[in-house]
Amino acid sequence: MQKISMSWTFLDAVDGSALDLPPVEYKANKVKRLQGYALTPNEIGCYLSHKEAWKCCVEENVPTLILEDDFVLSSDFEVTLNALLSEFTEWDFLRLQGLYEVPFKKVIEHSGLTLVKNQGDAVGATAYLLKPNVAAQLIKHSTSIYEPVDHFLEHHQKHGLEFLAIRPYPIDITRAKSTIADRSERAPVKGTQKRVRSVARALDRLFSKEPWFPK
Repeated sequence: MQKISMSWTFLDAVDGSALDLPPVEYKANKVKRLQGYALTPNEIGCYLSHKEAWKCCVEENVPTLILEDDFVLSSDFEVTLNALLSEFTEWDFLRLQGLYEVPFKKVIEHSGLTLVKNQGDAVGATAYLLKPNVAAQLIKHSTSIYEPVDHFLEHHQKHGLEFLAIRPYPIDITRAKSTIADRSERAPVKGTQKRVRSVARALDRLFSKEPWFPK
């Protein structure tokens, strides 16, 4: 970050493995029932860290760039960011990095930049830009933590928000170990466990005022 002239603040991450007890937002039994697996302490800590960043965005009431600690900026990143902040009004949340390549539809091209709507989950929450109104919505729908934060950001049925991305992405990841350790590859839920989960989600949609997996 010393390579760019913009001011920035380091937000201490929440170390999930250091928590004596799970946060009140995390309801272990319900998570296991509706997800089919428990979140790791690091996944919980990562979500809480992003939630603190969203709160800062709301408190400061300015568009905010949120970065995890394993990012690499492109050489023209500062120029790109200035253009996004001063010349584009089409975005409220903008993905600046993704782990997977997914199809996309172009929304607008301007000043050599292309904003798109991803047609799938690019995965990852290493870098994104958001405005206070979106941060407030994400906080509102985070009273329960039951999925990794990057999955939640793409869970449009839950928070009702639609996000854009910039292509090509101006930020990549370092592939180095983060201060919040990455989750290992998780085996997919299948068979009887998947059927039980489907029933649990259907019941939650039927009886809960705020179902976790609305359709």
